[in-house]
Amino acid sequence: MEQRVSLITLGVADLDRSRRFYEGGLGWQMTEMVEGQVVFYQLSNGLALGLFGREALKEDGHFDDDTGASFAGLTLAYNARSEEEVDQVMTEAEKAGAKIQKPAEKVFWGGYSGYFRDPDGHA
Repeated sequence: MEQRVSLITLGVADLDRSRRFYEGGLGWQMTEMVEGQVVFYQLSNGLALGLFGREALKEDGHFDDDTGASFAGLTLAYNARSEEEVDQVMTEAEKAGAKIQKPAEKVFWGGYSGYFRDPDGHA
């Protein structure tokens, strides 16, 4: 097996709301869609992000956990070029409806980072 990831799929509660967040709020462009079911965004490094209705994803994968963990141990990262760009991204995300989980700050490993959650709580 090749050492790579091709697609990250997020199970979302409301596909239209998530599209408004990623497209209208963050300015991403959809590359493919199955109407009302799943939306894909091609990312710059060959990786793709998919938004799939949570219930449909649960059914598709034969998952039986109804709890929907508040933190699934997964984060999506955007590596910025400067502290100023980090601050701009955080502001843009918040204006789009993100919840700021941790405001951007200098961190122990020498970087500068923050966390936000999309409307479904994905970090």
